[in-house]
Amino acid sequence: MSARSLAGIAAILAVFSVPPGETQTVSSAPQVPRTSWGDPAIEGTYTNKDEFGTPFERPNELAGRQRSEFGPEAMAQLMVERTRRGAAIAQSIGGSATNDTGAGPPHWYEYLEAVNSRPWLVNEPEDGKVPAVTDEARQRAQTQVRNFAKRDAPDTYTDMSLYDRCISIGLPGSMMPMIYGNAYEITQSPGYVAIRYEMVHETRVIPLNDSQHLASNLDFFMGDARGRWEGDTLVVETTNIRPEAAYRNASENLKITERFTPIDASTLSWEVRFEDPATWTAPWSFEMPLKRSAEAAPFEYACHEGNLGLANILRAARAAERDAK
Repeated sequence: MSARSLAGIAAILAVFSVPPGETQTVSSAPQVPRTSWGDPAIEGTYTNKDEFGTPFERPNELAGRQRSEFGPEAMAQLMVERTRRGAAIAQSIGGSATNDTGAGPPHWYEYLEAVNSRPWLVNEPEDGKVPAVTDEARQRAQTQVRNFAKRDAPDTYTDMSLYDRCISIGLPGSMMPMIYGNAYEITQSPGYVAIRYEMVHETRVIPLNDSQHLASNLDFFMGDARGRWEGDTLVVETTNIRPEAAYRNASENLKITERFTPIDASTLSWEVRFEDPATWTAPWSFEMPLKRSAEAAPFEYACHEGNLGLANILRAARAAERDAK
């Protein structure tokens, strides 16, 4: 790797004050700033672009190891191959100043200098693997495959995904690290917390004080969120997720519980737990850090206004049909 030495990466990783892989909790303490009305102050702009390229589940070659074993030096070793692979992907997708592939210039790709802090993301169960899916979930997956069988040659826009149509990436997709658009803004007021996502231009307004969820017949692409404070941790429970937006094709019974925990002045631990007996044989979760950054303010994501891609895909499908005649 040419841009950074192993020692340099290890130094960057050393700023994380809590060992990766451990459940990160912080009790109410004076060092956590408070809002004028007394809640823990977590307002600000954040990014998790440095977690791009982190394997979601524990890689097979790391079988038998725990996330807590990977300190800065071990992570620096892992980053050698990850950095090389990321640069190769960026070159093939984004091209270069002399080889424009049409996917935008390389500087669009925020992950090029990502320095992962975790060897993998899944922290429950201990083996770092998402639990097996149920027979019911397999049947739903087969139905979904049939429903999107025309995605490569769609008859109409409804044959495309919600993301293709600039509607939603859902939860937790809107806060998963991607090649760009990894900016999030948290805003607080008495009784509410709002989270604005750069991709795809969505905002969740979360009532606090653990109020009741809406009736089950009301569902939304980002679900119905209700929050509460447990010490300095913001706990957000989300239900009522529309079937077409459900994470990993989960059922209507899916409950997602997020925990936003201050680790230090510049870091929130973001843990996401999934409970759905109709989809997985056991609950499971993943965790990653969100880093506070004044430079991470979300840009306007004018997806609908500039969604020529969707229209052109439909035009291309019609042209292919004409050519086939």
